[in-house]
Amino acid sequence: MFDVLKEWIDGHRQLIAMLAVSSLVVGVGSLLAIPWIIIRLPADYFVGPEKPMTSWRIEHPGWRAAALALKNVLGIVFFFAGIALLVFPGQGVLTMLIGLMMLNFPGKRRLERWIVNRPRIFKALNWIRHRADRPSLVLDELRRLTSVK
Repeated sequence: MFDVLKEWIDGHRQLIAMLAVSSLVVGVGSLLAIPWIIIRLPADYFVGPEKPMTSWRIEHPGWRAAALALKNVLGIVFFFAGIALLVFPGQGVLTMLIGLMMLNFPGKRRLERWIVNRPRIFKALNWIRHRADRPSLVLDELRRLTSVK
């Protein structure tokens, strides 16, 4: 049994090394990118109906389609990186949340709110914002956790 495993590992050293490096890159990347994104969210991002992203406002239809496609591809990358980070070290659920926030699909707003309404997630988001001297996030459905103590 162990001989088969050792033989498989010997035959797949490059794959194992590539997975280890990509895991390290995704882990470090999420540790840098996720707080940066969370800090820049408006405090009322999860309140009320979906708001148009003015930063993605591009007039030319071709550039707008390209930017929207790139945003969705990045969202998919972040979402699947978050799934991987549930197993590997890193901020899996927060990375998945950021990925979902970047994607466009029906029911996205409801899913985002459901995730953020989890007390541990909401507390972690506001802890990150508090460390950067940013106001706590506000939720219209769940106001009891609007500050980090």
